[in-house]
Amino acid sequence: MFGDLFGNVEQQQAELQKKLATIEINGDAGDGAIKVTANANQKILNISIDKSKLDWEDTEEVEDLLLVAINRTLEKAAAKQAEESQKLIQNMMPPGMGGLADMFGK
Repeated sequence: MFGDLFGNVEQQQAELQKKLATIEINGDAGDGAIKVTANANQKILNISIDKSKLDWEDTEEVEDLLLVAINRTLEKAAAKQAEESQKLIQNMMPPGMGGLADMFGK
């Protein structure tokens, strides 16, 4: 029974990774001065900077805003990754055993 249930876990995991790669997450800092886009696999896809909203003489502030924007984006990506992983676990459970999935992700 469990062999059939978990037999295609690697395939399901690969499909999940492909799906996560297509989900884009955005974060920003400094009222949009720095915007970061990542996918739900927590890979940074793009960083955009609005030069008019930053004091380029204050490199420490620019660095701090960049870190904040990246961390916010990666936190959102991690949350989305966990959400999608939980869905995968629930979908793998046979009917009537969906409550078991709660042990793995909540």
